[in-house]
Amino acid sequence: MADRVHPRDSPPISAESQSASPQDSSVVPQALRPPPSEKPVPPPGTYVIKIPKDQVYRVPPAENARRYDQYTHRKHRRSRCCCCCCWLIGILFILIVLLGIAAGIFYLVFRPEAPKYTIEDIAIRGINVTSPSSDVAISPQFNVTVKADNPNDKIGIYYLKDSSAEVFYNDARLCNGAIPAFHQPSNNVTVLGMVLKGNGIELRSEDRKSLAESQTKRKVPLTVRIRAPVKIKVGSVKTWKITVKVDCDVTVNELTAQAKIVSKRCDYKVDLW
Repeated sequence: MADRVHPRDSPPISAESQSASPQDSSVVPQALRPPPSEKPVPPPGTYVIKIPKDQVYRVPPAENARRYDQYTHRKHRRSRCCCCCCWLIGILFILIVLLGIAAGIFYLVFRPEAPKYTIEDIAIRGINVTSPSSDVAISPQFNVTVKADNPNDKIGIYYLKDSSAEVFYNDARLCNGAIPAFHQPSNNVTVLGMVLKGNGIELRSEDRKSLAESQTKRKVPLTVRIRAPVKIKVGSVKTWKITVKVDCDVTVNELTAQAKIVSKRCDYKVDLW
């Protein structure tokens, strides 16, 4: 007959085991608990993404490297453009300051003044607005005397060729000509005589009628326009060629050789280029 095998004595039950109810599944014997993990456990609400090792790049792939190069190139080009703009603005500012200083010194040394122009006399021939035929062309001649005053102490004016002088009634040009070339020294007043002629001028009926009415009122408004290329001499230095523009509004009492100036006003400006 086989020997009977008796079970080994069970270990003593602790007080904690006795207090725990057999239904409490949270109480697990110490021997059955898994060992604590050595890796840190992420906090709740976070995610851990696992990427295969062969997809982790230390150098970006070709298409991404191309994009990165384009981005850095644009960034460097933008920075170079900003630097160039800053340098350009700085140089322009310095040039403006230097020009302002030079202009101030020039004004203090030479004290420039604008020349003055006036119409001294005007004689008119060849205009007959009382003719019964309104379609007859006219060939007027204007003898115009202009006074040019240069009040500067150290500045001379050289009047060059290719000048022009014209006389208008409203928008109708009556005659044209030129002023002679001459040199006007400093502190000088020069009186110029110009002969301006028109040939075959056909006036509109309304202009002819208005001209006749103005002569009846003994107030005929005319406009004298002068364009003269000049060079300014400052000391021993001459400037480039600039254009003097003179516009004079002149009112005469009649359209004859004995015409008298009733009123006059001249405006003057210069084109530097």
